[in-house]
Amino acid sequence: MTSPRLPGQVLREARRKDSRDKRARVLHTLDDLLTRGEPVTFTAVAKAAGVSNWLVYAPGVREHIEAARTQQARTATRGDAPRAASGAMNTRTDLEVLRADNKRLRGQVGDLKEALQRQLGRQLDQLQATDLTDRIGELTAQNQELHSQLTQLLHENQELKRKLAEANDDLVAARASLRRMIRIENS
Repeated sequence: MTSPRLPGQVLREARRKDSRDKRARVLHTLDDLLTRGEPVTFTAVAKAAGVSNWLVYAPGVREHIEAARTQQARTATRGDAPRAASGAMNTRTDLEVLRADNKRLRGQVGDLKEALQRQLGRQLDQLQATDLTDRIGELTAQNQELHSQLTQLLHENQELKRKLAEANDDLVAARASLRRMIRIENS
């Protein structure tokens, strides 16, 4: 189970995914234009991919379009076969898309590992809390038992003190009686 994501995290992930999708769409459109032999311009790529002009000039995309334009210009001047050039560009684009996907997947794996660690930590905390709750119950029962034993011992102690006081009173009375008897005998 994963922990609930904050709205900011959800929004960031959605933006990142949207950006990756748009960039991949631009690179795919660029390959299509090269394959069909159509002239590659920033505006043509943006229009065909359905993205803003800003994105085609952004770092990471601009370099691909400039490389395609340069390649297309060299191909036109040399008269090389456009298929060979587009195949190399296709491979590079695929490689770039795969690298982006790989980076995204590594990030997701890292996020999942962190979520799993947090979940396992929570489970351990819950187990420890359950053990602590059981231990608290045991200690409370022992405390009640000891309290009842203490109360019983206090009653027994009071009873013994009472008996001791009676025995002392009896002893004092016996001594007094003995003294009287001795006086009577002596007189």
